[in-house]
Amino acid sequence: MTQSGSYDVNAIRREFPILKKSINGYPLVYLDSAASAQKPLSVIEAQREYEAHFHSNIHRGVHTLATQATEAFESVRTKIADHINAAQREEIIFTSGTTDGINLVAGTWGRANLNEEDTIVLSRLEHHSNIVPWQILATEKRFKIEVIELNEDGSLDESSLNEKLALNPKMVAISHVSNTLGTVNDVKRITALAHSVGATVIVDGSQAVPHKTIDVTDIDCDFYVASGHKMYGPSGIGFLYGKHSLLEQMPPWRGGGEMIASVSFEEPTTFNIPPYKFEAGTPHLSGVVGLGAAIDWLNSVGLEKIAAHEKSLIEYASGELMKIDGMKLIGTAPAKASVISFLVEGIHPSDIGTLLDGLGIAVRTGHHCTEPIMTKLGIPGTVRASFAAYSTKAEVDALVAGVNRAVKLLR
Repeated sequence: MTQSGSYDVNAIRREFPILKKSINGYPLVYLDSAASAQKPLSVIEAQREYEAHFHSNIHRGVHTLATQATEAFESVRTKIADHINAAQREEIIFTSGTTDGINLVAGTWGRANLNEEDTIVLSRLEHHSNIVPWQILATEKRFKIEVIELNEDGSLDESSLNEKLALNPKMVAISHVSNTLGTVNDVKRITALAHSVGATVIVDGSQAVPHKTIDVTDIDCDFYVASGHKMYGPSGIGFLYGKHSLLEQMPPWRGGGEMIASVSFEEPTTFNIPPYKFEAGTPHLSGVVGLGAAIDWLNSVGLEKIAAHEKSLIEYASGELMKIDGMKLIGTAPAKASVISFLVEGIHPSDIGTLLDGLGIAVRTGHHCTEPIMTKLGIPGTVRASFAAYSTKAEVDALVAGVNRAVKLLR
């Protein structure tokens, strides 16, 4: 798959310096983009340009560098709002990533609105970052957590979904795309169902934003979180979208500079308006600039083209892997994106991952921060290969050959 229509994957690969790297004498085959996607040169250069030529702290300075840095920073807020079709730019809060965004919602909206009479609903597909913050809060506020179960193919169990919504939960926290199984949830429909019983909805979009066009207005979710490093941007930066009416009601998250209107020892301290109320202290400035460049890059290639390319790779890889004796694919939902998880009978996934690394092939092994899925399936973990805009059919062939080699050596 060197080229598909107007999609030239070789041209795309030339934009990623790290893909020229060799590992153990083999060309790097990077199949771990669900953990962290690589960065195109335009993102790397955007951060370097910021650091080299107009770094300064933002918002409070009147000098030229402060003005330039502030304009660059705030332009990315507008860019994200446009990218996900938020109603207004003030609905975008910069965070350190998805985990930080979920903790923000749990620590502000959750702490203010949940008590021991309440129930919240999660799904078994959730990453630990969309489980543990709610569990920590539940020990304090004593609300109940209910779990939507899975079908055998990794899709949500519809009867379980309906059963949990019948409990009239206060919050539904759901992933858009599973990082372990690749299952794509119909978050628009789930949001509508949740709203019909009075629930607030937060969507973990970290695995969706690199692969799908996101329209939060159409989804109608109350919160949506994502991480820059999943979408070809820097690590340590991400965003939280929240409906402005909710953000106005929520208390601050962390205290410090910028999130205040006025501070006094004599009178109560007053707080800034959203989104600044939730952005205490100096943010990851070059990371925000890099995130803006990543969004530009995604749009220049086209999310629909990337999704079609990845879909063809998933289909090809699934077919080729299933030719291997003892192969079992974990997660075969009809709606699926970018990820293949698998086990080979009689071989521990970590052993496969180690042997593949010896061949220069980077995959992820283990429970992928989704231990409840593994518990439900009764398995120790999986081997996970995840695809991105720069992945190729030749890399799939290398993966399949590597797994075949593992079977011969380890069985």
